[in-house]
Amino acid sequence: MATEIKAPTYPESVQEGTLATWHKQPGDRVERDELIVDIETDKVVLEVVAPASGTLLEVLKAEGDIVLSNEVLARIEEVGAAASPVKVTTASEPDQQVGDALVNPAAKKLADERDIDLSQVSGTGKGGRITKEDVVNFTPAVVPASASAPAAKAEAEAASEPRMQEGERVERRVPMTRMRARIAERLLDVTQTTASLSTFNEVDMSAMMSLRKQYQDEFTKMHNGTRLGFMGLFVKAAVEALKRFPLVNSSIDGSDIVYHGYQDIGVAVSTERGLVVPVLRSAENMSIATIENTISAYAGKARDGKLTIDEMTGGTFTITNGGVYGSLLSTPILNAPQAAILGMHKIQERPMAVNGEVVIRPMMYLALSYDHRLIDGKEAVQFLVVIKQLIEDPAKILLEI
Repeated sequence: MATEIKAPTYPESVQEGTLATWHKQPGDRVERDELIVDIETDKVVLEVVAPASGTLLEVLKAEGDIVLSNEVLARIEEVGAAASPVKVTTASEPDQQVGDALVNPAAKKLADERDIDLSQVSGTGKGGRITKEDVVNFTPAVVPASASAPAAKAEAEAASEPRMQEGERVERRVPMTRMRARIAERLLDVTQTTASLSTFNEVDMSAMMSLRKQYQDEFTKMHNGTRLGFMGLFVKAAVEALKRFPLVNSSIDGSDIVYHGYQDIGVAVSTERGLVVPVLRSAENMSIATIENTISAYAGKARDGKLTIDEMTGGTFTITNGGVYGSLLSTPILNAPQAAILGMHKIQERPMAVNGEVVIRPMMYLALSYDHRLIDGKEAVQFLVVIKQLIEDPAKILLEI
């Protein structure tokens, strides 16, 4: 009996996906819940696992194909089913032999389009197969001066062709991933459909750094290894400020203003695939330790591509920290349909005038980008001032004053 492997049910915000990578080939043995195929959507990479143990009979979709919700991708011959000849078929041509390696049809097609010599490509697929990703990531190697005989022969054959001159600029063209294309589309849409404006302030991080240094060991011990970071306190400060300025926590829906009676804080996380924004649900009910734990877990899942769509859906306000990469000042782009986003930056020691004296203090610039259609400059400035006051006197965060 054959069992169908289907694409997952996509949420309403995702219309389709692209089949990224097959981890098994027809004829391979698979175990229940073993990873079979990755599907890349404009938000996350979805992993499809085997619904049963058995042998992969056939795959119906090739790498690079568009995949719809619940579409059948492959079939498995379950263990214990009546004996039948294994039909090994693929969605297109079978793997082709190039030299000593097998080449995936999608990889062969892409290599032909880009005029890439597959004998120079190292395969990372099952049994050394060359996959589409191998071709996409391939960079031609520089031929050493003391070339071997075959290489010298190849050079002689290509002598009549135009040679690349020293200092010539080389370009490499690769297709955008679905996620990157979607990020670009959303960012462009935000800049065209919102009246975005930014206001800035600076905050003295002395008190927060002193608090962190004083209680770090005790905090870590009390909360099972969770470290006290700045993000947890900034999230709590943002929650308190949003309570005082509910318009900053709202959004526009057509001609209506939607006020959210909760604070779902998005935290921007950079990954190799692009920027993702997992959401801390009901952050107003979270402790600092819970916030730090959740952010750490989200960061790990983001790096591994394990974030779910639900974990990145929604949010009423976003915090982004360019300071971890050394950014001193920036103007964050709104995360639509949210009305505002807070940007944190690098902590830099600067001379400051305090009580008539010049002292060196660890300072951070803060930026608040906001939709001027909804939020006036007065409210935006006052909101950012509250953030500054809470950070410079962290006791106010705990006391909610």
